Amino acid sequence: MPRIETDSLAQHRDWRRNQLIEAAAAIALESGGDAITVAAVAHRAGLSRTSVYEYFASSSDLIADLVIDELESFAHILTEAIGDVRDPYQALEIWIATSLTYVADGRHLLAKALNSTHLPRERSAAIGSAHRSLLAPLRSNLEEVGLEDIAQALTLLQSATDVATKRIENGNDAEREILKTTAFCIAGIRALI
Repeated sequence: MPRIETDSLAQHRDWRRNQLIEAAAAIALESGGDAITVAAVAHRAGLSRTSVYEYFASSSDLIADLVIDELESFAHILTEAIGDVRDPYQALEIWIATSLTYVADGRHLLAKALNSTHLPRERSAAIGSAHRSLLAPLRSNLEEVGLEDIAQALTLLQSATDVATKRIENGNDAEREILKTTAFCIAGIRALI
């Protein structure tokens, strides 16, 4: 029986799960998402393969949890960035700048490494929900400026930031991309009203 190194069994399970997620993240950053296997994660975490199966049904299940954890972490950063901002346009500007700074700083590399991996179909709803949570903080701001079709505005904002992300990844000046994308998005939102 493995030694429990926390105050409770529940804390131990959370700690062990996080240890496995961190091992998988390290593998993805070093070798790409396809390198995440149960054996590789177990070896990296210093555990047996059967220990991994106590927490995850497969490597795909582990990768799905890793994607969800990463998206939830990013959503938290975005929500915190605009949390106290009262001006809706300023909140939009801060959200765009925070999103693209996350890319420019390289913090999105884990998501990029996992982008081409196979994820379980049964986890797609949870992954989709986590992905939509990135845009959720903008909904009230878009309502406040008087937009009727919030879904359209969110889709357009996501598209513009996706293009800026690719441009930053391709070596374009991040500061310039952030400024131009912000100006484009704000003008676009104003045009939709």
